[in-house]
Amino acid sequence: MLKTGLFLSFFIIINSAFGQTKSDSLITEKVVAEKEKKWFEWLSIKGYMQVRYNRFFETNKDLKCEQCDKSWGENGGIFIRRARMIFSGYAHERVYMYFQMDLASSASSTEQHFAQIRDAYFDVGIDKRNRFRIRLGQSKVPFGFDNLQSSQYRMPLDRSDGINSSLLNERDIGAYFMWAPTRTRKLFASLITNGLKGSGDYGVFAFGAFNGQTANKPELNNEPHIVARLTYPLQLKNQIIEASFQAYSGKYVIASDKRSAGVKANKDWTYNDQRIGATFVLYPKPFGIQADYNIGIGPSFDKALDSITTQPIEGGYITISFLKKIKKQTIIPFIRIQYFKGGKKAELDARSYEVSEIEIGVEWQLFKHVELTAMYTISERRFEDFKLQNNFQKGQLLRLQTQITF
Repeated sequence: MLKTGLFLSFFIIINSAFGQTKSDSLITEKVVAEKEKKWFEWLSIKGYMQVRYNRFFETNKDLKCEQCDKSWGENGGIFIRRARMIFSGYAHERVYMYFQMDLASSASSTEQHFAQIRDAYFDVGIDKRNRFRIRLGQSKVPFGFDNLQSSQYRMPLDRSDGINSSLLNERDIGAYFMWAPTRTRKLFASLITNGLKGSGDYGVFAFGAFNGQTANKPELNNEPHIVARLTYPLQLKNQIIEASFQAYSGKYVIASDKRSAGVKANKDWTYNDQRIGATFVLYPKPFGIQADYNIGIGPSFDKALDSITTQPIEGGYITISFLKKIKKQTIIPFIRIQYFKGGKKAELDARSYEVSEIEIGVEWQLFKHVELTAMYTISERRFEDFKLQNNFQKGQLLRLQTQITF
């Protein structure tokens, strides 16, 4: 039923006609002005790198978070969390291309720093002003503010378990229809350029289909996931608020490399994967609030049955911040409280989790290209699979990160 409702939202769009008759001199001038650009004239190159250390004042070396940061806990040292290179630009006034690589991907627990595609997509504008767009390729799935907000701009060092458990690396290969008025697209852009921690432009309304096995993973069934999102940023005098609703539905297959020998499961290793969520953001001018929460169902390990079963999922977070500019520097103290209960489908045996966590930190932007973050984490985590049962860990640690952008 959820998929049927989402499909009914699609079908819109009529294209506009181009141009009008002009004098020969104006036509000649236009042809010269619109002469095809060389590749280096429309291509933009940028990126960032994050280097971390998580072991200061650590009280429990067995406290870990696989999907968050693999350098948590025992044997975690100085760690390159991300090393991104981004190539983007308009190949045509109605064709936008975006390609992002991560040069610090981990191929396994013993091999690091492999290059891997994060994003590889293009947007095709349906009308002249690109209010209506079709996106094709691998990109972030439009679900959850926390997933869509770039790690380059996020204050806490990792995404929340409750939202990020929906999609490993936040991405998949898909096709999406997006719509946003020109004025709202400009507002989305200003939230980034003005340092207000925006999520980027994924449209006011987005609808589409994606494979469902998450980024850089092959599709394992013949049924795509369906997703829809509605969001709207509203400017009220000096304040900007944004509210969002989103949902997705599909079937997820537990891959062969994520199954323990002996664990019980559905015959075809396929499980319903459905979520619905809501978002509220008060952008930091100077006081800020950011909150996501979602509920749903998905695969999760049940230790009482030694089996992967379909179970409820719920979780989210609230982040409170205060942005203060001192000359050319920016200081943002923040606190985040998060909760999550459910399975992480992309981990071994759809590892079951119960997480309660408080993070208290400060982000210090020395100047445009250098940013330091210190965050003290107080965490209680139960994470269990067929091999590792009755595993409850609690502890505290101070985490440090330096980020360089270019």
